[in-house]
Amino acid sequence: MEITGKTKLFEVLATYPQLEDQIIQAAPAFKNLKNPILRRTVGRLATVEKVAEIGELDVFTFINLLRRNVGQTELIPTVQVELSPALLGKKAAEEMPDWIQGEPEFTVNGSELLANGAVPLHAINECLQKLSPGRYVLLLTDFEPKPMIEAVQRQKRKFYHVQDPNDPAQHKTYFQ
Repeated sequence: MEITGKTKLFEVLATYPQLEDQIIQAAPAFKNLKNPILRRTVGRLATVEKVAEIGELDVFTFINLLRRNVGQTELIPTVQVELSPALLGKKAAEEMPDWIQGEPEFTVNGSELLANGAVPLHAINECLQKLSPGRYVLLLTDFEPKPMIEAVQRQKRKFYHVQDPNDPAQHKTYFQ
C-alpha cells in the first residue's frame, strides 16, 4: 500500500503498525490511537493529510517521514492546492455566525471523552438528535476536530470552529 495524503490512517496502521509511535510523536493529538476503539473510529475517518493538519505539521514532510520509514520513495509537492470542505467552511466564517447566540443547549468535552476511551462523535450525534430548533452543541477539544467536523457536515449540519483566543491550545466547535 502506498502512503499518500488521502490514505486513511486505519489503513496505514493496519499495514505498517510500526508507524504508530512515530505518528503519535509527530502529532501528539493522536495519542489516543493506543485505544483500539478510537483507532478504529478515528482511523477510518482521518486521512494522513488530516493527521498532519491537526498536528500542525507540513503535510508533505509528514507524508515523506512515514514513506521513508517503510521504504517508499518521497513525494514531491505540486503547485495545485486542494482545499477540504472543512477549510472552506472555516474561511467562509471569519465572524461568529448568527445562529450561535446565548448558551449552548449541550456542551461536550471531547478531550475528556477521548481520555476516558469514549468517542466524541457518538456524543455529538446523540446531542444533535435531541437538539431543539435554533439551538446548538458546543464541542470542546485540545485540537481541531476535523474528522468530526467532516462527519457532521456529511449530515448537512452547520458548524463553526475557532481556537480560544485566551488559550490557543483549546478549540471550540459549534454544531447545529
